[in-house]
Parts: sequence; C-alpha cells; structure tokens
Amino acid sequence: MQTAADRGPAVPAGAGTLLLIDGSSVAHRAFYALPALTDAGGRPTNAVYGFALMLLKLLEDDPPTHLAVVFDAGKTVFRHALYAEYKGTREKSPPELVEQLPLVRALVGAFGLPLIEREGYEADDLIGTLADRAARSGYAVRILSSDRDLLQLLGPRVSVGLTRKGVTEIDWMTEDAFRAAYGIAPAQFVDVKALMGDASDNIPGVPGVGEKTALKLIAEYGTLDGVYAHLAEIRGKLRERLEAHREAAYLSRKLAAIERGVPLDVEPDALRLRPPKAAALEAFFRDVGFRSLLDRARRLAAPEAEPAAASPPDEAPPTDAASPPVEAPGAKGGSIGLLREAAAAAPDVLEGAEAAEAAAAHLPRPAALVLELDGENPHRARIAGGAIAGDGRLVAFSPAALAAPAFRRWLEDPAVEKIAYDAKRTFVALARAGLRPAGIADDLLLMQYLLDATRGAYTLADLARSHGLELPDDEAVYGKGARFRLPPPERLYPHLAAKARALAAVRGPTARRLQALGMTALYREVELPLAFVLAEMELAGVAVDRATLEAYGAELDAKIAAVAEEIFRAVGVRFNLNSPKQLGEILFDKLGIPPLKKTKTGYSTDAETLEKLAPYHPVIPKLLDYRLLTKLRSTYIDGLVAAIHDDGKIHTTFHQALTATGRLSSSDPNLQNIPVRVEEGRKIRKAFVPSEAGFLILSADYSQIELRVLAHFSGDPKLVDAFHRDEDIHTQTAMDVFGLSREAVTPLHRRQAKAVNFGIIYGISDYGLSQNLGIGRKEAAAFIERYFATYPDVKRYLDEAVARARERGYVETLFGRRRELSEIRDKNFARRSFAERAAMNTPIQGTAADIIKKAMLDVDRALRSAGLRARMLLQVHDELVFEVAEADAPALAALVKERMEQAARLRVPLKVEVAVGPTWYDAK
Repeated sequence: MQTAADRGPAVPAGAGTLLLIDGSSVAHRAFYALPALTDAGGRPTNAVYGFALMLLKLLEDDPPTHLAVVFDAGKTVFRHALYAEYKGTREKSPPELVEQLPLVRALVGAFGLPLIEREGYEADDLIGTLADRAARSGYAVRILSSDRDLLQLLGPRVSVGLTRKGVTEIDWMTEDAFRAAYGIAPAQFVDVKALMGDASDNIPGVPGVGEKTALKLIAEYGTLDGVYAHLAEIRGKLRERLEAHREAAYLSRKLAAIERGVPLDVEPDALRLRPPKAAALEAFFRDVGFRSLLDRARRLAAPEAEPAAASPPDEAPPTDAASPPVEAPGAKGGSIGLLREAAAAAPDVLEGAEAAEAAAAHLPRPAALVLELDGENPHRARIAGGAIAGDGRLVAFSPAALAAPAFRRWLEDPAVEKIAYDAKRTFVALARAGLRPAGIADDLLLMQYLLDATRGAYTLADLARSHGLELPDDEAVYGKGARFRLPPPERLYPHLAAKARALAAVRGPTARRLQALGMTALYREVELPLAFVLAEMELAGVAVDRATLEAYGAELDAKIAAVAEEIFRAVGVRFNLNSPKQLGEILFDKLGIPPLKKTKTGYSTDAETLEKLAPYHPVIPKLLDYRLLTKLRSTYIDGLVAAIHDDGKIHTTFHQALTATGRLSSSDPNLQNIPVRVEEGRKIRKAFVPSEAGFLILSADYSQIELRVLAHFSGDPKLVDAFHRDEDIHTQTAMDVFGLSREAVTPLHRRQAKAVNFGIIYGISDYGLSQNLGIGRKEAAAFIERYFATYPDVKRYLDEAVARARERGYVETLFGRRRELSEIRDKNFARRSFAERAAMNTPIQGTAADIIKKAMLDVDRALRSAGLRARMLLQVHDELVFEVAEADAPALAALVKERMEQAARLRVPLKVEVAVGPTWYDAK
C-alpha cells in the first residue's frame, strides 16, 4: 500500500497540493478497463462509472487542497502544423466511448470540479503549464494519467500517477524513482521519445531504435544534441539510421515535448478544492443509475453552508484562496471564462413595517424581486421573506414589511419595472397577501424554459451557473420534500439577496439569447402575459361540491365491493386484490394463465399485461374494472376532497415551464388526468359547479386541433378538403383508407381509422398500432401503408420534419417555439427513434398548445372589455372551462367560440364545440 510519501514530496507548511487529472486519458482507460455498463435508458456508462470511482477514491483517501480535471478540446492541435500525420494512424474511438465523454464532463461538473480545456492544445500541454506554474509557486503537484508521456514533467515538486488494473489502482512515480528505474533524469525522457518515436501518436522517431537503445544513448550522451554531437563514436547500422533520420528525430522531439507555456487565464490558486454539492451529485448519480455510489457521494458532499451572493459577470469579485476564479467550458477563444463566487454580500434588511416605510422611497427602479414561501403550494403557503436588487442596492425584507403602505405602493406600482423568477408564483403569493402586484416586466423562469424546453426542471441557481455565477441551490439551503425547513433569518436573507442579485445579473444575457433564437415575440406576446391570466385563474379557483364527491365515493365503494366478490367467486378463493404477488399466484399458478413478462418480484400483473391476458379468462376484465374503480376512489375522489380549500374551491397550480411541447399541465391537484373516456371517470365532473347561485358552467373544446394542424403543415389535399367540408375526419379516413362508402363504415373501421389518425401524429410504428388495436403486426403495417398512400403529403411532411430536425438539431412550432433534439443524430437506436418521433410530433402538438394559449389571451382580453359576468376557470388539454351568469351564457358562448376559432390562421378552419350546463359534467 502506497503512503503519502510515495506520491511525492512532503508539502511545506502554508503550501498546498494541486492534483491535475488527465480527464481524456483516464476516461479512455476506464472505458477499456471496465465491462460494458448501461443506464436504464440504454446509454453506455462504464467509462463514467470508472471515472466516478476514481474521483471518489482520490477524494476519500487523500484529498488535495487544489484540483482540476483537464481534457483535450479538439482533434487539431499546434503539432499538426509541424507534422500533418501526427496521430494519423490512431483508430477512431468506439462510438460507445465517444457517447460517454459529455457525461464524463457532466460528472466533473456534478462534483463541482474545475474543468479546463483549450483549443489547439492537448491536455498534456495544459497540465504541463499548470504544473510548472504551481511548482514555481510552492505547490506540491500530483498528476494522474494513464499516459507515460507525462513522466517528462517529474521534478522536485511534481509526481505522476499512472493508472493500472482499472482506474482506482495507481502507481505513483517521483523524480527519484524515475531516475532509479530508467537511469536518466525526467527531463531527458523527451529525448528518449525523440529517438524511439511513439507509434500510438504516429511520432516517427528513428526507425530501428527502440526504448532500450534510446535510453542507453541518452544515458551516455545526455541529450539528442549530445547524441548527434558524438555520432562518430557510434558504430554500424545504428549510426547509419541516426544519420539518415536526423530530421525525423528532431521533429519527433518537438512533437513529444510537452508545451509548458500555454496562455491560460487560470492560476493554481484558483483551483481550490471544495466539497461537492449534495443535490447536484446525487441528481447526476441517480440520472446515470449509480445508486450504489450515493452513500459515498453524500459523505463527500458539503454540509449546509452560508449562502453566497452571486456576482454579475461584469463585476470583478475579490479573488482569494476562498473564492477563486475557475476556468469553465464555453468561453470565447478557448480560454474558457470565469466561474465567480463573491464573498457573501450583506443586504440591508427591512425587518418590519416601519423600516420598510422609510426605505420604500429609495428602493431601486427597475429591480429584481425574489420571494420565498414557507411551502411548495403557493395557495397554501405564506410569504417567509423576500429580496430586491438593482441600482447597486441589495435589500431583504421580512413578511412584516409588507404591511408598510409605501412598500405596498412600490409593489403595486406598474411604473416600477420588476424582474421575477416565476412571475405567476410571485403574483399569486403577493395577491394572497392582499396586494395587487404590478409592473412585473420579465420572468426569467419562462425565458429559461423557452431556451431549453426539454430540461424538465428549472432553478435560478442553474440559470446563474450557465452565466458563470455561483449561487447555492435552494435544496442545499432549505432541504427538500419532508426535510424542507426554512433557515433562520440570518441565513435566509443573505440567500434571498444572492438570488435577487443573480436575477438582476442574468436578465440581459438571457434575453439576448432568447432574441438570437427568435423567441422574443413568443415570450412577450404569449408566455409572459399568459402567466398573469393563469395566476388569476388559480386565485379564482373552481368550486367543488364536497357532498357530491363523497356520495360518489360511497357509490364507488359499493361497486368495488361487488366486483371483488365476483372476482373471489370466479377464482374460488379470497385473496388480497391489491397484492401483485398474490394476484400473480392466482392467475398463473392456480388458473394456469400463461405469464407474459417477469419483474424482479414475480410475473407482471400491470394493466397493460392484464389487457393482453383478457381472452384467457373471464376474471381478467373484472380485475381491470376493480383497478379502475379503486383508482377513481383513491386518486380522484379522495384526492379531490383533500384538495378543497376552506372557500369550497380547488385552487390548482398550472405549470407553464414543464412540458417539452409547450402544453400546460397542473398539480395540487392534477386536473388534466381525470379520466373522461369512461363514464365512471366522467361522473367526477358532476362535482365541479359554479361558485355563485344563478351561474352555469361553460365548456369550449377545440375539435381535433392536432389533426387540423397536421393538415396545415402537410397541405395534403384530401385532409384539407375533409376539414373544409366539416367531415367526421375518422369516418372520412376509414372511407379513404378502406375504400368504403360512408354507409359501409362500421364502428370498428372508424376506431381503426381514429387510431391511425392520432398514431401518425406520434410517429406510431406498426408494432405500436398492432398493440393499440389488438391486431397482427402485418395488418397494422398494411393500415399505415394504406394511410400514407391515401394521404401522401402527410408522409412527405413527416419525412421532411425528421430530415430538417436531423440537419438543424431542433424543431419549431408555427409560432417559433423551439425544441432541441440533439439525440436525433445519436448512434443509440432507442434515443434516435425517440427523437425522430418527437420531430414529427412536437411541431404539431406544440403548435396546438400555442394556439390554445393565444386563445386564452384573446378570450381574457375580450372578457375584460365585454362586461360579462363570467370568468375563465380551467384549461384542460384542448378545453377551456368558464363560469358565467345564466343571462350572459349565450353572449359568452358566442364570444369564446369566435375568439378561439380565430386564434390562428391555418389552411383549415379551427372548430370549437361549446356547451353549457349546471355542472362541468353537463357542459358537454
């Protein structure tokens, strides 16, 4: 077992140890050393796993004070100008390795480690430059690689570790150990390479001179120059070879010598090692499936620390050992930019109404405004504090400050421009505190979402980091889920101030990027104003009759009990219907039904499996009925009852920044998922009622909007004509595809045509269609073939959509909403296929979502000017739900239908079906 002494010289008091990891080399070593591994999505991960093991072991066993991971930046380096064939004989890296290199870089980021690379230079050159600088500054330097070339860097303060048997076992070499092993000084190693060459890098050297001969020559004559100065002393063929290949030897020396003067904007002091952030590291390990490493990662992670204020990019924060600038990828010219972390900025704190009243006149204009709530649901949580940044001022405030009249006027003044992160949540929180906030001019959450709609989760800390600012994650400060706890004011207020300062700093560059991608209009004209419409809808809420829900719950309980008895009679034994294990034993052991797929705990009994098994035994449909009824009872009846507020309403939370296509979703509760395809699910809507006597519920639903968008994009004459003639599109498709008259179309034909119509939008395969329709794969393939023969321009459009996405790397909606699809060029079939389906579907589904959003804005504006006693309550899929005074219902129906149908100009008309009734169920 090696000791610290084996790894290099002792570190003098006051100095540090800098560990430089050759990231490219270690990743290659890990890939070939470990067996093939993949994550749940099929991505290869063995190189990433090996790299993670190496980092964990280094940081656990003997962590340095400073650390950086260095990578090759590109294929072309300055050596190619000296010798065009440099590395020309190397085989291409396997695609399974190339695919992992971005993940290895992401792993380094998750550990919070500086990552350094520079175009035109190899990792060796950057390591040589940093090692030289650090050694001259008094650091003990350790270099970790699998590349022996780096041995030339050995010195009194520099040691080199070479990986063996994977990446966690390392042989450390010191200057003295090198001399003992090779009989020369490390600096002479480059002369040895000049003579012997290096086949792996295609460095020619002198043909016929191997390592043994090269070492002997350099040991005797000192240098390459010394060898040629004493050429007359060398006999025979060796002398002839040396004479014939003098030029190649000197060229090889230049190629083999590590450059130690690379112009880097980072100094060793900037590379101080900090504990990784638990949330980032845990999220990465979970994403790639390294659950076995989670405990080790948590032990390394930083404890809760005081939040630091973020420094805007044009501000130069103080730089010292505790807060260094660190090079990060992506800066102009390959010098990689700075990741800055400022010392904690102490905000002015307005503890009460009196202090807020006095300070209100001096609050910044414009200003970044941050609020923090004491819970996740803005309709149940209270404001815990906030912060304001702008004009060089940094102010934090307590909830008591909101009582100050002057401060309230500042918050409600439309002339005071305010920047928010999640404007809807900010608006709702302030409105619930009795204010009418105004002047919110930008929402950085919505900008961030539009720039990367596939991210799924967004935080201000992530946005700040993408602009080179260091900001603690909320989870690191507050905890998450059941562990969520607001810290005391002395920690809360600096954190909120840091967020406000970061918000102010990133507004400009984020807006410029949005403009560069052509989405400013979508943001300004649709997303930002919609946030406030949704906020008003959330605040209004929708009335729910608790008694109706509870009565239906009792009805479901009776049905559940009856179906359970039928099941027990059918199988001849009572058992726990909610136990997959017991159900599996009944179905597959007792009844002898052939199992379809196996899970870790036994044979699968999920809904998809049961549907396929339905023909085998009459009890299976009853089991499916039981599953449906129990889900309705537990998820929807019990869930909705629990969600009713004291005012008798449900105040759902709409999510604008969640789906990749731009569709809205909702939670607390999720009203999008109430099943309406079966009568038992539809009946739940009977509990949704008007909030006032004399009012009705009005529902306005787009008819087949996605198929109409498909007709617009494809321009297929038959499809366009069918919509202009207001035909039932599924019946028309059945007629066209099966060659039938209208009278001959059966319900089965229409159902099959409907499945193809909607499946085409989602890029359905013959296998997928066969599963949906319960038919053979060949028959499904024939349906799809006939469909495309009937609507050839649909096939052309879908093919062109995929080709455009492959060329550009993204797709767009009619209104310019963008979705990045880098996976469309992926060598992994599953990921590439998913991206191809998304390329077909996103422009269609995303355009439909944009139309609905635009319609909501148009309807909202029209409602405000029409003076009708009505309000918009819900948006669910393609449907808008209102409550309206009975006398105003006809006028509202006409207004909503007109605005929704005129929300966009397509090749085909948009059609909206409007219905009115005493409940949501009846408004159909």
